[in-house]
Amino acid sequence: MDMEKHPADAAADPAPAPAAPGGLRASDADRDRIAQILSDALAEGRLTAEEHSERLDTLYAVKTVGELQVLVRDLPAGAASASVRPSAAPAGAGPVESVVAVCSSSARKGRWRPGAHTRAVSVLGDITIDLTEAVFEQQVTEFNVVAVLGNVEVLVPENVTLRGYGSGLLGNFEVHGGGAAADPQAPVVIVRGLAVLGNIEARPRLGARLVDLADKLRKRLG
Repeated sequence: MDMEKHPADAAADPAPAPAAPGGLRASDADRDRIAQILSDALAEGRLTAEEHSERLDTLYAVKTVGELQVLVRDLPAGAASASVRPSAAPAGAGPVESVVAVCSSSARKGRWRPGAHTRAVSVLGDITIDLTEAVFEQQVTEFNVVAVLGNVEVLVPENVTLRGYGSGLLGNFEVHGGGAAADPQAPVVIVRGLAVLGNIEARPRLGARLVDLADKLRKRLG
C-alpha cells in the first residue's frame, strides 16, 4: 500500500483559510478606540448629540470588529484606517483600578481621578463610587461591577451621560441615565454589572454639575 502523500493529494487538502479580520470578536481596546473617534467627531461637529448617543449605544451592543468599523466608516479617522486592529489593551492606558469590599465598606469620593477602567467587587459589603467631584481625564469612563449579597452605588454629576449594561440574578441592577439634562460635551460613564442577591445602582446626583464644579474650582484657585 502506498502510504506517501503525493503533491496532487496535498493540493486536494488546502489549509483552512484564516478568519476575516472583520469577523473577529471585539475587545475592550477596540471599543475604546472607536469611542474616542466618535467623541472627536462630536466635538468637531461631524455628529449631532443624538447621532453620537445612538452610535455609542450600538458600540457596546455589537460583537465583532467589523460591526465596530461600520460605526466610523463615514468619519475621517475611521476612513483613514482600513480596519480596527484588535489589541490586548488600549494604547497608553493605565492599570485597571480595583475597589473591593468583602464584609466591609469601601468608597471613592471627593476630588479624585478615575481611570478609564475600574473594577468594583462587593461581597457582603458596600461600595460607594461618587464621581460628582471627580476629575475626568478621558471621554469614556467604564466601571465593571459585581455585587454578591452586597451593594454598589455609583453617583455622577447630573449633566454627565450615564449608560448601563447589566442584569440581576435574584438581585437588582438599575442605571438611571441623565436623559435630556445630559451634556453631549461632558464625559460618558458606563456601568456594566451583575448583581447576585445584591444591588447595583447608578444615578445622577441632582444639583451637581461639571460646569458648576469647574467654576467653583477656578474661584477657589483665584
